[in-house]
Amino acid sequence: MQTTVLQIHPDDNVLVALQDLEKDYTIQFGEEQITLPFSVPQKHKFTIKVIPEGETIKMYGVAVGKATQRIPKGGVITTDNTHHQTEDYTTTIQPYTWEPPDTSRFEGKTFMGYHRTDGKVGTANIWLVIPLVFCENRNIETLKEILLEKLGYAPQRNLGINLEALIRKKQQQASTEEILATDILVEESSSTSSRIFENIDGIKFLTHEGGCGGTRQDAEVLCKLLAGYITHPNVAGATILSLGCQNAQIPMLQGYIEAFSPQFDKPLFYLEQQQSRSEPAFIAEAVKKTFVGLMQANTVHRKPAPLSKLSLGLKCGGSDGFSGISANPALGYAADLLVALGGTALLAEFPELNGVEQALIHRCLHQEDADKFARLMKTYAAKAEAVGSSFAFNPSPGNIKDGLITDAMKSAGAAKKGGTSPIVRVLDYAEQTDITGLHLLCTPGNDVEATTGLAGSGAQVIVFTTGLGTPTGNPIAQVLKFSTNQSLYKRMRDILDSSAGTIITGEDTIASKGEELLELIIETASGHYLPKAVQLGQDDFIPWKRDISL
Repeated sequence: MQTTVLQIHPDDNVLVALQDLEKDYTIQFGEEQITLPFSVPQKHKFTIKVIPEGETIKMYGVAVGKATQRIPKGGVITTDNTHHQTEDYTTTIQPYTWEPPDTSRFEGKTFMGYHRTDGKVGTANIWLVIPLVFCENRNIETLKEILLEKLGYAPQRNLGINLEALIRKKQQQASTEEILATDILVEESSSTSSRIFENIDGIKFLTHEGGCGGTRQDAEVLCKLLAGYITHPNVAGATILSLGCQNAQIPMLQGYIEAFSPQFDKPLFYLEQQQSRSEPAFIAEAVKKTFVGLMQANTVHRKPAPLSKLSLGLKCGGSDGFSGISANPALGYAADLLVALGGTALLAEFPELNGVEQALIHRCLHQEDADKFARLMKTYAAKAEAVGSSFAFNPSPGNIKDGLITDAMKSAGAAKKGGTSPIVRVLDYAEQTDITGLHLLCTPGNDVEATTGLAGSGAQVIVFTTGLGTPTGNPIAQVLKFSTNQSLYKRMRDILDSSAGTIITGEDTIASKGEELLELIIETASGHYLPKAVQLGQDDFIPWKRDISL
């Protein structure tokens, strides 16, 4: 029989409804008999006992809110009766003992990757075409139009939309109601075209709104991020377009590339439009150099590599009330497995670590990292407050509707993506690391800004958990979508790769689903499985300008 409620931590004074519960439904919880005064929607929380006004609401064993009015026994936690609240924390680290999970299932396993001369291994072989400034975006789009189809990389997916049916209706002078009632969905189809370069997994064309017009610090961070992409193990080489007069100068980018990869030897071409005799000549030169670079990059083949060469990005978006009890802890278990096997994991989204700072600080191995984490969190929070916002404003309407009432509640579940392993390093946005293990990476919670940052700091594969459905991807890192519940997975199979919903239904455990997820990550890293985000061409890229983005 499926369990109807869950207490996540023994100290919690609320329960999670695992299914819709009707008014007057009675639950026997330990010595407590709870008769619900109101119906409780699935994923939402209700109280175990009477909560007086001002009392702390606890989930995951930590404070996630404060009652703004008396909440009756069995009362539903809502934005009307609960306000965001977190606990204070100190930066003093403590000895941390970690018991790694059983990795015997994965011992000796390898993935098929692209070996780079700096010792890193890519899970894909991507060519990049990048503008140093937004003025070059149009030229980037022109190159995309010229190169993709002829080289066999144009999207081959037919979405199955019969626009001709609407055109005929218009010609027949159909009414608005008749047009809206017309069924224009036809069977979706896809086709493949022959690729000229069989070992190039894709040519990706990045555009952005930076490089000039903002602060000089914005230009520096952009160059730092782009250097992270160019030196990324999944990248075979790049074509860089510069206007010439912008803040983000070529030498600035070159300096970061040298800092990140002193022995950098990938094919890399810089073109400056203000030094060209005409725009057509500029485009022609970019096409020729890109083609030559692709010829060189195409000589690399996949070869076996140890799992210790994998770097996994940990991200959630479109979260729901099940995120913290199914997909996030399962991803956390997979991350623990990878770390135990000598690999790397990156936990991002600092606004969604609000309220769990103390637990994370106690996992830091070095005092300087604990101090850096606290400093980054406090600076971020102060910037939000300076513009009249705060971390408390983080939950979206969709989050709230599906049971995440406060940012602290959302954060406590989001942090589960990080598993339980020690934190070896804290990174600011676009920073790189030279050690393995679990890292904290400062990014916004914003889906695309965060995934952009994860890839920029070296994540080859990103697992993106979602309870509501999110079509986010990345140009160079393969993004796997991991659903929190079975209903969503069945409804949105076109964008989702796997589901942790069987944890909720009792068919799987966090450990078994975590192991299954790591197997999928290995298949993805080897090129044996192509994530839906890659199939759909979801190449989202938005650099964070350090503005307030929750």
